[in-house]
Amino acid sequence: MQVTLLGFGGGTPEGATVEAWDAIEDAEILIGAMRLLDALPENDDQRRFAAVGAEEIAALLTQEAAERACVIFSGDTGFYSGAKTLLPLLRERGFDCRVLPGISSVQLLAARLGRAWQDWTLCSAHGADCDPIAAIMRGKPAFFLTGGVNTPATLCAALTAAGLGETRVTVGENLAYSKETITSLTAAEAAKQSYAPLSVLLTEAVPRPDIPAGGLADEDFVRGSVPMTKREVRAAIRSHLGVRRGDTIWDVGAGTGSVSVELALTADEGAVYAVERDKEALALIEENRRRFGAWNLRVVRGAAPEALRELPAPDAVFIGGSGGNLRGIVDAALTKNPDARLCMTAIALETLLAALEVFRDLDAEITQISVSRAKAAGELHLLMANNPVFLIAAKRRETT
Repeated sequence: MQVTLLGFGGGTPEGATVEAWDAIEDAEILIGAMRLLDALPENDDQRRFAAVGAEEIAALLTQEAAERACVIFSGDTGFYSGAKTLLPLLRERGFDCRVLPGISSVQLLAARLGRAWQDWTLCSAHGADCDPIAAIMRGKPAFFLTGGVNTPATLCAALTAAGLGETRVTVGENLAYSKETITSLTAAEAAKQSYAPLSVLLTEAVPRPDIPAGGLADEDFVRGSVPMTKREVRAAIRSHLGVRRGDTIWDVGAGTGSVSVELALTADEGAVYAVERDKEALALIEENRRRFGAWNLRVVRGAAPEALRELPAPDAVFIGGSGGNLRGIVDAALTKNPDARLCMTAIALETLLAALEVFRDLDAEITQISVSRAKAAGELHLLMANNPVFLIAAKRRETT
């Protein structure tokens, strides 16, 4: 049996290519969602089956005898389509398969707006977990397929909660259908609206700086009277934590948020949780978060380890301040993820000794950093030393 997987652009027959129509007219079996089958002209010579699951479709094709069959998908077969799952399944069972593309909803919206879409970030929130903050962190317009609990309103509510309520968004409802509607407004306004089940969302680009290899300049941060980790130490922290773009990271005792901001800009497809109890420091974290566009930085008010209970499992944890609760913080992190990568700083020898005791059963590495900066003294320049800083990086000890 030859099986053709094809796309209906916008979910309507008018969006199918001539080649797709030839395949439909020549097929003995048609399979697809009921709304797609109902849109086709009647044909008594064809057997039609309403099905959307890959296993169900494969079982139908295995049971039914025919030479030619078509499986119809909404939109484009290469853009978040069920064809991705079905195609290898059919080929494993020996079916002769071909794929015909359709017009995707991203193409439809871009055409309606008269815009190119090759630089958009493309995401699916249709029945899938989706973090709109991670998507906009790339600094480009972001397009979202929506569906189920992830509606344009819920995605825009997440943007608004992150401080991006003034971001311009466009919602396309029922694209290619008679009730098509396209609305442009702010994310805060969109969060209060209701939208059709067949909707897509486009958010405009939110500018954000790229973090230099050596880190952001100290003087660019707002710090007030709160102690701040210096640039050279921040770079070492990022290196010891081995930060990856999709990591979930805790910064416990975040202070001004200088480490949190750099971690957030590095893990721009993940999330950073800055845990802090001091009111002045909390305000500084919020200000530095906005200043650098670190929208994936979430501020957690409270003292650790209590404030860590509701946080997601971390891939990496930086401990800038423990308030005397280091063991509780480490236990909380490793309970949620035994493979979490840990790093903490210490200036006082007593803090270093306490860390060694807590990390006794872990694979720990200690580094000491001394930084001196030149300062003019008349015609001469003298090196002014900062306090030496110990970095203790730790992870679960490998067992043999």
